[in-house]
Amino acid sequence: QVQLVESGGGSVQSGGSLRLSCVVSGYTRCMAWFRQAPGKEREGVAAIDGVDNTKYADSVKGRFTISQDNAKNTVYLQMNSLKPEDTAMYYCAAVPGYCRSYYNRLASTTYNYWGQGTHVTVSS
Repeated sequence: QVQLVESGGGSVQSGGSLRLSCVVSGYTRCMAWFRQAPGKEREGVAAIDGVDNTKYADSVKGRFTISQDNAKNTVYLQMNSLKPEDTAMYYCAAVPGYCRSYYNRLASTTYNYWGQGTHVTVSS
């Protein structure tokens, strides 16, 4: 069983930064951040595995950074140079154990544990 609790969302102006946090209980070394804007499908944003291999959606490469602190059982999403199109509900997701090589780590179907979400609004 894995439980995830996100925090750190809020409102920011275009070009600003936010850092999202996801506190994890349970054993997982395969996690990701997703987002969903109103009327749109859930989109994989960034993923990280047990040896800090990361993967990013093209839309956030160079602006967002995913990281983890295993001592604090926390995964972070540092978001810089935010744009209005980044406005969405952001979710943390996980699968128990380690990522398998065949996982599509930015696909929502890969993950079976989800947090409640934290909202990010970017104004122009």
